[in-house]
Order: sequence, then C-alpha cells, then structure tokens
Amino acid sequence: MSLVGELQWRGMIHDITPGTEEQLEKEMTTGYVGFDPTADSLHIGNLVSIMMLKHLQNAGHKPLALVGGATGMVGDPSGKSEERKFLTEEILQKNLKGVKSQLESFLEFDCGENSAEIVNNHDWFKDFSLLDFLRDAGKHLTVNYMMSKDSVKKRLETGISFTEFSYQLIQGYDFYHLNKEKNCKLQMGGSDQWGNITTGTEFIRRLGGGEAFALTCPLITKSDGSKFGKSEGGNIWLDSKRTSPYKFYQFWLNQSDEDALKSIKIFTMKGEKEIAEIAEKHAESPHTRILQNTLAEDITITVHSKEALSNAKAASEILFGKTTEENVRKLSKGALESIGNEVPKHQVPKETIANQVGIIDLLSEHAPIFSSKGEARRAIKNNAVAVNKTKVQDTKTVSSEDVIQDYYILVQNGKKNYHLINLI
Repeated sequence: MSLVGELQWRGMIHDITPGTEEQLEKEMTTGYVGFDPTADSLHIGNLVSIMMLKHLQNAGHKPLALVGGATGMVGDPSGKSEERKFLTEEILQKNLKGVKSQLESFLEFDCGENSAEIVNNHDWFKDFSLLDFLRDAGKHLTVNYMMSKDSVKKRLETGISFTEFSYQLIQGYDFYHLNKEKNCKLQMGGSDQWGNITTGTEFIRRLGGGEAFALTCPLITKSDGSKFGKSEGGNIWLDSKRTSPYKFYQFWLNQSDEDALKSIKIFTMKGEKEIAEIAEKHAESPHTRILQNTLAEDITITVHSKEALSNAKAASEILFGKTTEENVRKLSKGALESIGNEVPKHQVPKETIANQVGIIDLLSEHAPIFSSKGEARRAIKNNAVAVNKTKVQDTKTVSSEDVIQDYYILVQNGKKNYHLINLI
C-alpha cells in the first residue's frame, strides 16, 4: 500500500496538493512537520503529526521534525482567538529540550539515508536581519495573498498584530530554507496549518522555481464534538511528570467505542486487517472493551514503557477492580507509587509501625484520614475500612506485617476512597 493509501484508510488525510502521491512513489522524499515549543512537553494533540512522520519514515522516506525555536517567539495565529504570550529565551530552550527528547522516542534517528533529523528554525533565523527578511521573503508575497488565508481572516474582527500576521511568511520561509538546504519537498501538519503550508509551497515556486507539496490531517475531535486530547484536568501530556502513565492509560481506556475505533487507526501502527479483527471481536462482546484495552495498552507502551503499562494496569485493578490482599501484596513498588500519584498520600515515620499502633490512632492521628477517633471508629464499625483490601475491626493493631514493599500500606474507606500510607 502506498503512503497516501495508508494514511487514507486510517482517516489521516484532510487536504493534499495535486502530485503529492506521485512524488512519494517516484523517489525517497524528505518531509517535515513543525512543532511549537510553547511547553516543555508535547501532548496527545501533537501525536497525529508525529504518527504522520512515523508513517513517512516507515514508507522509506526521510522525516524532519522542525522545532520552532524562532516561530515559538512569535506565535501562530492559526486556530487562536487571541495573541499568545511571548516566551523568554530561557523557557524556550527548556521547552526545546523536552520536545526533542520526546520526538526521539518515536522516530528512528540512526537507520541510514532516511534517518530522522530534528531541525530548529532559530538556527537560520538568528542572524537574519529584518531588512534581509523583508527583501528576501516579504517582497515575494502580496498582502492580498496573505489576507486570503483563513488563519488571518478569522482574526481580523478581533485584531491581529503585525507580528502574528507575519507568521505565515516565517513558516513559508522555513519550507523554502529546508527545500534549498535539505531538498525537503513535503510539509505535513494539522488542517489548520493548510494556509501556512501552502504559503511555503508558493515561496518555493516563486523563489526557487521548484516543486513542493502539502498534506494535512484532520483536527481530531471526540464523537460528541468536544476537543480531543483534554480531560477534566486539562491536556493529556506525553511527559509522565505532567500526566502520569496511569492517567494516560485511563484516558484511552475510557474512550467511547466510536472514538476508540478512530484512535486505534491513527495512534497505533496496527494494520488494517488486525484492526478489523479487533473491531469484530469488540462488536461480538462490547462489554469486554477489547478495542479500548488494545488501544490503551499499545499507546501507553509506545509513549512510556512496558513497565509503566504494567504499573498502570496493576493500579487500575486495585482502584477499580475486585481484588484481594494477596494481589495487593504482589504489587511492585512502581505500581504502588502509581497508586500514590492518584490518591491522597500520608507520610508516617517507620518507627510508628515498628512499635505497633492501633488502627484508630493510625487513621486519626498519624495518617489523618479521619478527622477524629470517633469518626474512624464509626467507619470501622460500619465495615467501611479495609487495610490492604482486608476489612478491619477497631481492635486491630497495625504492625510491620501490614507493610508492603517495605514502605506502603493501602487504606480504603468505602468503595472508592483510597489512601496510601508511605513510611519514611
């Protein structure tokens, strides 16, 4: 299957310039996607573009990931109702470092002539004077042409600064520069980037007389029309410090059937036949959520690791499944830490447990899960309190025998309220 055919069945093509498919079948083609370094991590909204680069490389072509060190200082008006805040050089460099490290986990950077590369447009813009830019770039496109772009037209009513208005010139020049220096003939991105990308193809045609091509993917939304990639807590990030592997795993696990089928095509490398078989099994027994489980497992391994997936699944089983103390005691330290990231955590000195402590005192004074001894006693009498998934009586003494992995005790108050005691 051709690259364009592959992207089409996956639902990853929104617009494509004439001749793109022929170019990709004619020779190894260098293509790029730009990433905006407004944060020190990418989020799952960026994953579509990353997967486009991955498919490009898998088809034998050369992917370039452009990290916008220069354009990040300006801000892209596409899809924005107001101007972005400028980033300091220090924050920008921190963000660039984080984004680069994440891209390196998706693409092959040492596989011969189609090895991926990361480029930074600050490298060619840092010594570009304003007068040189106006002469070498600004004179080649009319204001009428630039005003016709949707990203500009949508901002005319609320106002757009010259800085943002010039953004498409800068991105267009990026494409021209990469075409001239690295023989890059294709730019890809989200559908909201079509205007900026075609500005680049126009630059190349007018300045270099060469051919260049554009391919965009749809902006992904949920089946209810809401924005994809956000949860109640905001963006779903690729950085485990911003979004824990457990929350990342849960995001995909909780997708609707319709969204999961769309997502498994876009965000995994599973083939058409395999996905069809998974969808068929899911349709036969939807309650097993085979589609969501397969999607969540695959993408969590890709973004994080097998170990992170194992910990996320173990934590999910404890927090949502029916399990026993035996299973709790089998938890790895990583799984317990995953639970600790999602529930209230209480630090208690090791000596407290080593000297033995009554359950009432532990849960009301040392780890204040309850506001008073009376409240703790009432909850225990109502059979609501469990230690490591085993219900307790108010006469229980907590000792080192209740400690898991040398540091942890899991306390449950009711069906869904968990607390992790961390010994220090």
